[in-house]
This record gives sequence, C-alpha cells and structure tokens, in this order.
Amino acid sequence: MFENARWIAREDIKEIKPAPLFRKSFDIKRTVKSAKMHICGLGLALSYVNGKNVSNEVLTTPFTKYDSRVIYNTYDVTDLLKTGKNTVACILGNGCYFVTYWRWDYNKPTWLHHPKLIFQLDIEYTDATREQILSDTSWKTADSAIIYNETKRGEVFDARLYNKDWNLPLFDDSSWDFAFICRSPGGILKERNIPPIRVIKQLKAKYIGNNVYDIGENISGWARIRAVGKRGTEISLRYSEVLHDDGTIAPEQLNTIVGSDTHFDKYIMRGEGEESWAPSFAYHGFRYVEAIGAPEQFELIGEMIHTDFDVIGEFICSDEMLNKIHAASQRATLSNFVGLPTDCPQREQNAWTGDALISAEQTLMNYDVVSSYKKWLYDIKDTQRPSGQICCIAPTSGWGYNWGSGPAWDSAYIYLPYYIYYYTSDISAIEEFWDSMVLYMDFMESMSENNLVCFGLGDWCAPKGVEICPTVITDTAYFYMDNKIMASCAKLLGKDSSFYQRRANEIKAAFRHSFIHKDFYLGNNTCAIACAIYQDLYTDDEKPIAAKYLSDILSIKGYHIDCGILGMKYIFTALSEYGYADTIYKMVVNSEYPSYAYWINNGMTTLCETWDMKFSCNHHMYSEIDMWLYKHIAGIHIEKGAKSITVKPCFLKGLSFAKGRHKNIEVFWDKKQIKINSNLNGKLLVYNKEIAFDAGEHIFSRNQLIE
Repeated sequence: MFENARWIAREDIKEIKPAPLFRKSFDIKRTVKSAKMHICGLGLALSYVNGKNVSNEVLTTPFTKYDSRVIYNTYDVTDLLKTGKNTVACILGNGCYFVTYWRWDYNKPTWLHHPKLIFQLDIEYTDATREQILSDTSWKTADSAIIYNETKRGEVFDARLYNKDWNLPLFDDSSWDFAFICRSPGGILKERNIPPIRVIKQLKAKYIGNNVYDIGENISGWARIRAVGKRGTEISLRYSEVLHDDGTIAPEQLNTIVGSDTHFDKYIMRGEGEESWAPSFAYHGFRYVEAIGAPEQFELIGEMIHTDFDVIGEFICSDEMLNKIHAASQRATLSNFVGLPTDCPQREQNAWTGDALISAEQTLMNYDVVSSYKKWLYDIKDTQRPSGQICCIAPTSGWGYNWGSGPAWDSAYIYLPYYIYYYTSDISAIEEFWDSMVLYMDFMESMSENNLVCFGLGDWCAPKGVEICPTVITDTAYFYMDNKIMASCAKLLGKDSSFYQRRANEIKAAFRHSFIHKDFYLGNNTCAIACAIYQDLYTDDEKPIAAKYLSDILSIKGYHIDCGILGMKYIFTALSEYGYADTIYKMVVNSEYPSYAYWINNGMTTLCETWDMKFSCNHHMYSEIDMWLYKHIAGIHIEKGAKSITVKPCFLKGLSFAKGRHKNIEVFWDKKQIKINSNLNGKLLVYNKEIAFDAGEHIFSRNQLIE
C-alpha cells in the first residue's frame, strides 16, 4: 500500500496555523466497478469525494506513537464517483501529531511535525482496467476556515472564510498553492481494524441562566450550535463539568493540568441565514456550556462522541440507585474511550495503564472492545524500552517512565491479553504480545529484591485522611499474579510454564513471610486485606476468616469507603465471594461521603476521580462496581476461556429482582424464580446447592431450591 504515493503538506510550519485544505481533480471516462480510498491524515482528517464526506466518522486518524506505527483508513467510495470530472479532498487537523501545550511533553515528542497526508485511490473499471489517484505535488492546497485547532484545547472557526464549494469538482482552485513532498512520520503504515469514533447521541441543552446551558449529562464531545446573526458575531463557548454556587461555570476545575486556555471553542458568524456548526478536531468533557456573544436566535445541542462499540451487556435491578450507578459507570467508560481508554475526557485525555487495567473486566462485560484493546496493547508495546520497561500512558510523547509506571499500572500489559482470552476465548493477543510480555517480566524481576517489589503508584485517590495501603503490598501482589498469569498463558501457547509457576510460589512465600504473621489480617487496612484475598495470597482456609474481618471493619466504620482504586477493585469480590455482598451494598448506597450514592445524590452522572468531586468528575477507574453488578448481583460468572458459566447470584435484602445479560447469556431472578437463558453449559450455585444445566433456557423455583 502507498508504494507510489507521497506524503504531502501545505507548508513547513512550526506554529499552529489554519487547518490546511487539500484537493485533487481527475476525469473518469469509463464505468466504475469499484473504488477504494486509502488515506492517512495526520494528526486528524476529514475526507470528501465530490463534496460528500466519505463516512460519518469523527476524529480520524487513530492516535499512535507516530514514529512507530501510523494507522490509515480505507473507505469504499464506489458510489461517490461519477463519469466526468471528480474531486477528492481532505482537511487536516493537528490532533496529537502537532501540538503546543507542554504538559506530558506533548510539545516535544520525536514525531512532532506539521500536518500531512498520504493518499491512494484504487479504481477498478468494468472493462477490467485499473487506475490510481495518488498524493503528490499535483495536489492543490490552501488555508481553511478553521483558524485554530488543538484536540485537548479547542477550535476556532471563522465562517466568513468558508467557501462551501471548496471540495466540489467545479471549484476554481487556480489561486491555491501546490502541495510539497514532506518527510513521513516514520512509523510503519497499518490499516485500521478498530471501530471508528462517531457522534453517538445528541442532547438538547436547557438554558439555566448566566449564559450557561445544561445538557443534563457529563459526556465526551462538543456543543453543536445553530444560530441566526450578524456577520462577524463571535460566539465563544467554554465547557465545564460543574457549576459554582452562583450558577456560573467552573472551568478552572478542568484547567489544573493543561493550563487556563483550554476547553473552549469559538464560531465567527458568516451572517447568511441559519448557521450550524460543531468543531471537527477538538473534543471536550463537559455537562455545561457557557455561550458568550450568542445572538437572540440561538440553539445549543450536546453531541456525545466515543468509539462506536457493539453493546454486549445489560443490567437492571429493583434498586434505582444501583441502576443510576450502572448508567454512570457506562457513561464514564464510553466517554473515556474516544479511540483510547483514557482516564478523563476533559483534563488529560491520556490512556493511563492503571485506569484501563482496573476497568477492563466490566468493559469486556459491557462492550465488544477486543480489537480496540489489541490496538492499545500495540501502543503500549511501542513504549517498551530494550530493558522491558513500559510507560504509564500509551501512546506517550516520552513522558511517564519514571513517574506513574509500576506494577499496579504496568500489569495492564500482562492482564489485558489474558482478560481477552478469559472472556472471549481469543488467545491471539497472548500470541502477539508474548515476547514483549516476557521482556516486561524480566524488567520487573530487575526491580525486585528478596521477591518483593515496590515502585510506582499504589492505592491511588483514597479518601483524604485514611491510612494508605503500603505500595509494596499491592506491587508485590501484582508481581505474584503477573507470574501466575504468565504461567497460564505459557500453557495456552504450549510453552513451558514451570519458571513462572515457580516464581509465583516464591513470591507468594515472600509476601506471606513479610506481611502475613500470626495476625494475618494485615492490620485494619481494608485495601491490604482485600488485596490478599483477591490476589490469592491468603490460603483457602484463611480467606473466609479474612473476609469476615474485612466486613466487620467496614461495619465499624459505618460502611464508608476508605481505600483508593486498587482497594475498590479488590473489595467487591473479596467480600461477595465469601457471603458479604450485603456489606458491599450498604457501602455502595451509603448516602454519606465517601460513597457511590454520595456522587449520584450530588448530581453526578458519571463516576468521579475523587470521592469529594473536587477534580475530574468523569473517570472510570472506580467502575469495578459494574462488574459486581453483573458477576455478583445478576450472578453471571464467565469461566476461564468463556467455555462455560457459573450462575451464583447474591440475593441482597434490598433487592426484589435483578437482570443481567452478557452476549447470549441472560440471567433474571426475583423472589420467586431464577431464569437462565444461555448458549453455554454451566452450573447454578445457590443455597449451598450445585445444579448443572445445559445450554438453553431454564427456570428454577427459589422455594424448591431452598427445600
């Protein structure tokens, strides 16, 4: 692909300038049988044939470490071509390829360069002849009406500069410049094999005063405006997740990292009838929009964007609070998957390994994310140093190796290929990344001493004032589990697993010797105790005792959450597997700070980064609760390799029914019955009974099961 095409650009620039336009006209004199367009526009691209957008995708091209891998898009444009003169056209945004903001060193990556594109159109005619239209110096280029764009900041569009015919065949481009051949980004070109980003839903905004509009949900996306006004009218938009007490927006909560000049858009009106506009190359995390300078005839709509996954999971129950938390978890997950599994859609838009690891299981239960996870695993691989070390964000500009990375974050590289196998039976990720997984394990060994490890981040974002779990406990637990997983993966690949199994045994022994003594509860630290249960560092005899002790601690503390993202990953399973799901339930619906219900009762429609809601209000790192709803409330336990299921619901006292679906597995229970409809064989575990069932539909009376 692209053997004869050339990378082309408008001009060799070193500062943000208007987004460049490109066009190429050509004649077709025969009947077209098929036509495929292949294009990579960096950083982002919108592509047209004869004035029509080739797709309804947004924010293409996918972000990668561009000097390692570059992803191109392929579109079938057969129906867009015609006999006679045709024009292909493109507008390029800066994306993450050309930026100026300094945070995370995005202003100085090795790939940093001006916008550019490579293009190939393969046309096959009905007479069996073929033709190619390629990017070269015959293409014409000019400035667009997008006079400024940076993905993490915003976009400015001057409609007075816009010519609606710029991408049509009859447009006169004689005054435009010719493109020039430029350096490639350096990475290997690969065709996109992940779902695109699209506008998924529109939310009509409500005006609430102070020039502020409320779309009702915290989302990733942008505001689309419709307005009638005078030429030159400037409509300035600023975005915010929350409001001040006086009803004004609080953008400073989003500006703590990137800087004060972020999350804004501006539209300068043309002054010709109704005008409709939304940004093309920037997106925001927001619920509220302040519109300054809007004319009297003005409407604002929130457009939510994210990767367009197939939905494979559903959950509902009789407790409306749990349903709202489920919806908030889903919304946080989706608004943090705009091409990558980011931490937040407003302040950072970075794909942190730790956040994605903590959230992966519930994401796999809810959405078909396998191809997107595999793409991101390649992003992680591209960060790997010869020593095996990986970065805490991927892709990375070079920042994040010596802060943020560590076992609790890095283990995403070991867990994710295994999770993909566990929940889908697909071992391809293990096969593709095995060698670099081994290399990472070698790096972790180099960081160990006496079979313990302690580097990087630990139980992140615990409530203020609580005792933080020592990082050496959670790090060593991941060191142990990584070796266990590597042993399992080796067996799946037909390799010798003995080394990793031996190392796992040695690490477990060292952990127990160092931290589990006569009082094997690890003190009163809920994260530490839950970690040792969840990560299999207690014996089978010790686990139920430790779970009871953990439940008692939470009872004494008034069912208040007192751990961070790692503890909240472990605690749902650590308690529910041993009969204490009611403790979790009381903790979740506790109306007092800190709790999930506290978030919902204070107006949150997504999960937050901190329990006090003072930073990002759209994070997915506390979303293990959604896995709990599927696995322990609905009772759907997917067995290793997705070969069978175990149905083991927790009948909470506060619930009268629960229903969960994952792919072709559906479980419903109420006070009278348990209904299972599954394409897999499995077993039902309730009331200390085990009942095997075949694939198909089964209804069990709860009264008969109790007898």
